[in-house]
Amino acid sequence: MTVTEPKPMHKLDPKLIVPFVNSVRLVMSTMTGLAVTVGASKIRTIPGAEFDYSGIIGFSGGIVGTVVVSFQKAAAVQIVEAFAKCPIEPDTADFADALGELTNMIAGAAKKEFGANASISIPTVVMGAGHVITRPSDVPCVSVPCSAAGASFAVELSIRKT
Repeated sequence: MTVTEPKPMHKLDPKLIVPFVNSVRLVMSTMTGLAVTVGASKIRTIPGAEFDYSGIIGFSGGIVGTVVVSFQKAAAVQIVEAFAKCPIEPDTADFADALGELTNMIAGAAKKEFGANASISIPTVVMGAGHVITRPSDVPCVSVPCSAAGASFAVELSIRKT
């Protein structure tokens, strides 16, 4: 039996968190009209997503890893309705597209602030309670709790500079 050595764990540079805090506030206020309250970030050790609906973006180039915007169902419904300016049924393709686009905008605005040569992937959206997201094993996951109009969501960062 071959034993593989675990990868060395990188620290998440706190300077990588600030662009996401700025971008989530900008995107939510501009695209939904909702003010966002951001809480203190914390290390997340549980492998599953924090909430029921998750938009996932991969980073490559000067910044590598994943960013997950995970929404409580009530938050997802409220934010998508504010974004689309009309109700959209949860668990539909249009609902997933709206969450993916918001995730893309948040990641894209943060990427612009980095000033690094980084690329982002097309968003993937996972819907349903208890889903598990596999993150890079060589960097911790930092969760930034957010709320808009009393509904909770989080930006989960597992990224590092190369």
